[in-house]
Amino acid sequence: MFDVTALTEYLRAHVPGLDEPITVDSLSGGQSNPTFRLSAGGRSYVLRKQPEGELLPSAHAVDREYRVITALGGTDVPVPRTYCYCEDRSVIGTPFFVMEFADGRHFWDPALPELDAASRAALWDDINSVIARLHNVDYAAIGLGDYGKPGNYFERQIGRWSKQYRASETERIDAMDRLLEWLPRNIIAEEASSIVHGDFRLDNLIVHAAEPRVIAVLDWELSTLGHPLADLSYHVMVWRLSQAQFRGMAGKDLAALHVPSEHEYVDRYCARTERAGLDPHDWEFCVVFSMFRLAAIIQGIAKRVLVGTAADANAADVGHRARLIADVAWRQVELMR
Repeated sequence: MFDVTALTEYLRAHVPGLDEPITVDSLSGGQSNPTFRLSAGGRSYVLRKQPEGELLPSAHAVDREYRVITALGGTDVPVPRTYCYCEDRSVIGTPFFVMEFADGRHFWDPALPELDAASRAALWDDINSVIARLHNVDYAAIGLGDYGKPGNYFERQIGRWSKQYRASETERIDAMDRLLEWLPRNIIAEEASSIVHGDFRLDNLIVHAAEPRVIAVLDWELSTLGHPLADLSYHVMVWRLSQAQFRGMAGKDLAALHVPSEHEYVDRYCARTERAGLDPHDWEFCVVFSMFRLAAIIQGIAKRVLVGTAADANAADVGHRARLIADVAWRQVELMR
């Protein structure tokens, strides 16, 4: 944990209307940045901090999370209200920020077994609307013109995640080695730029307590300016991966569940973003890239388990899935050939 007295003193000066005393409880989830619920005077807040110990370059960027959530607060993208960002390590040991606690439902299984058919369909349609709204935001108009480098997104991301993967490699994965060679040689020609969340998954969304709609998008650590199809394909991977591979719904009877097919879902997104359509080869490249990227992220979790800085108790279980996802990605490349 950390020094609650020092935290209270800091927040007293930076969070309007804060009541005392403050109690702190760890929140589940958040494989990368430790996350805590702060309770004070009948109100709840969330604190996100960097983990302790040696960190990979450019990882755990809580300052970027705070900046993008704050900027999006004036748009139609649902995000929590932010209160403060602190880079002074003397307060709780690492940089952190505080935002409001979004009180709602949290789902992990994309087949949404907790909901009835109508609510399931409505929620997936709202999620589709949220990612489309994000990609439609005029990022320069909200002060994020310098939040990333427009253009050459796939080239830069492949380079970044290749380095991150090698830095966190704990064993050789043949499929990852092949992907590291194939991806740079097959980058799509289309250039586009929007705010990309970078980890737009069901479990990073908070859903209204009674209605099938998203009230908050969380975990913006990987956000930047980038190609919207990279963000969309990462999100749509749940249609390609099984629950055992990584929280997916491949193999499910989607029609019976009232969940749209991947094709239907992507078509809705294209309509909402006024995109004419997708080149099938380009789309498959984006899906393969996203699987590679997810495998690299998961490999980073596995490395943190070994060095003892993993933020989540389930990190060891998640870490072994890098190989499974890389294998699925390489099989897709073989199908494309």
